[in-house]
Amino acid sequence: MGDVTELLSRWHRGDRSAFAELMPLVYDELRQLADRYLSRERRDHTLQPTALVHEAYLRLTGLRSADFQNRVHFYGAAANAMRRILVDHARRRNAVKRGDPANRVDFDFAVEAGVDRHFDLLALDDALRRLAEIAPTPAQVVELRYFGGLTIEEAAEFLGVAPMTVKRHWTFARAWLFQALGGVTPPGS
Repeated sequence: MGDVTELLSRWHRGDRSAFAELMPLVYDELRQLADRYLSRERRDHTLQPTALVHEAYLRLTGLRSADFQNRVHFYGAAANAMRRILVDHARRRNAVKRGDPANRVDFDFAVEAGVDRHFDLLALDDALRRLAEIAPTPAQVVELRYFGGLTIEEAAEFLGVAPMTVKRHWTFARAWLFQALGGVTPPGS
């Protein structure tokens, strides 16, 4: 992990070769993240995990002023890039096939509660944007936890807050998103 942080630091200081050295160290985790994302997509999705990782790689290399403090910050940025790629892909697909109900993503915010709901990726993206306008930190927690696959502790490290604070934001965001995405209040709320 120290190697990842050092390479990120070198990359931020302008050493372009550092990013090339970084990718073999983080590729497997990025591939797992892409697998998780795509497992929630429709079965006939045209993007493959490898293509998603490579597209995210291209977007990350385009960041001129990236200052990743550590691997957690880097994975947060990678998760954000993958989310943006999938949303852009869904928008392009919807432009061709307006209203196709197959454009759905399995979305399970309430893993702990055992609730399984299906949400449209574009509706989720819109809801997350609205949440970010009124409560930016809970929206960021969703992005880190759900899209980034980070634990409560990793998200707390990323945000520089206590794990209990992340849990509170996570609970609030789940309830808000369930309401925004169909008026369903999570069980136990």
